[in-house]
Amino acid sequence: MKTSDFDFYVPPELIAHEPAARRDHSRLLVLDRARQTIEHKHFYDIIDYLNPGDLLVLNDTKVIPANLIGRKEEGGAKVEVLLVARGKGQVAGRWECLVRPGKRLKVGSRVIFGDEEVTGTVIEKTDSGEQIIEFAGDLEGFMKKSGEIPLPPYIKKVESRKWDVGFWYQTVYAEKEGASAAPTAGLHFTPELLKGIREKGVGVSYVTLHTGLATFKPVYAENVEDHTMYSEHYEVPPETIEAVKKAKRVVAVGTTSVRTLESIASGLTTKAQRPACRQARHEGDTKLFIYPGYEFKVVNAMLTNFHWPRTSLIMLVSAFAGKDFIMRAYQEAIDQKYRFFSFGDAMLII
Repeated sequence: MKTSDFDFYVPPELIAHEPAARRDHSRLLVLDRARQTIEHKHFYDIIDYLNPGDLLVLNDTKVIPANLIGRKEEGGAKVEVLLVARGKGQVAGRWECLVRPGKRLKVGSRVIFGDEEVTGTVIEKTDSGEQIIEFAGDLEGFMKKSGEIPLPPYIKKVESRKWDVGFWYQTVYAEKEGASAAPTAGLHFTPELLKGIREKGVGVSYVTLHTGLATFKPVYAENVEDHTMYSEHYEVPPETIEAVKKAKRVVAVGTTSVRTLESIASGLTTKAQRPACRQARHEGDTKLFIYPGYEFKVVNAMLTNFHWPRTSLIMLVSAFAGKDFIMRAYQEAIDQKYRFFSFGDAMLII
């Protein structure tokens, strides 16, 4: 299977550079896999597609102010450091980072932040371009004081921006800090909409997977099967496990929720065996790569945003709905001028 099979063109004017005026007033493209139909709705209509006994699973990760400005110890040159994910083995103070300009730092280089409140030492450079930095000092305190919420690089920086990044680039249920990118499918929910969903008899449960920018990177391998996913840490509380076992239908919100749920079900082969997910770990690391041919074991319906071409995300939704159906839906979304990517519109696949 070729990576080029998942390529398509998105007109630049369809890229959303700011959120919708109201979270739940974005547009919603509804795909019915069984009937192969496409409907055009608004996000608040999602409640009409959820039934009593369904379980909505949300990722409660919270974006941290992970974009930091420091200076190189030797020479004092400005360095921009983005904390992407905690380092291998979850070592305290160690993070995988994207550094600009990265060529200024070699293994052993030190970066000074603030009035030497925090220092960072480069201990490794990865093959994929990240740098492993070990921090000393009150990193969390410095982030809260001087860090910025990182927006995806394709979102234009406008000096006259009137919307609060810290509010709009978080889900309303964000709780557990650790993400460097928002799980954007969940940005559309409001407290009122979630209340209405619960009142309809739909369960709401949570998983945690700290989204990193690596999630959105293109697949560079020529053949899809040759791609390797980044390892990401997840947590699934026991109450979510129990809710999954009892649910008539599991509706995952976002690709991170999908990958987390499918990761705890590894080794299962049919939906009928879904209750066996109780045997899986509630916490672990996943490198699960879902692309066409994958058999879903837990997830029955999926809510997602529109994704970049040639990414593992478009491959995941193609595995769920079928590549031809997804490509047809994307072309219709483009023709109907849907808004794309993080602050864009949503797609419900049932």
